[in-house]
Amino acid sequence: MSNAETLARRERQVMEILYRRGEATAQEVMDDMADAPTYSAVRALLATMLEKGLISHRKESRRYVYRPEVPEKKAKRSALKQLLSTFFEGKPENLVAALLDPKDQQLSKAEIERIRKLIGPQG
Repeated sequence: MSNAETLARRERQVMEILYRRGEATAQEVMDDMADAPTYSAVRALLATMLEKGLISHRKESRRYVYRPEVPEKKAKRSALKQLLSTFFEGKPENLVAALLDPKDQQLSKAEIERIRKLIGPQG
């Protein structure tokens, strides 16, 4: 999924909206976007994403309804891979260390415990 590995911020927003809704019109996408651009900019963005194969559409009356073509799990994996490579030298342990840094501690004890269980037994 090389196109999803390089999703722009707005493309990620659109994908998030489509994953949450299942499908949406350009107006619905625009309504759900934070600091949304103009309607024509949203339409242009959707057209670009169609060309990349990230989304597809069907015609419903006089409007198009868009849906994601990339499975959400695959998109999340690609986004995480991009995050790791950009900010954490490609190393998951650097990401976990940043999350667990006591100076920036934003996780509750319960969240940390759930992470420990996901990691599994030590040794």
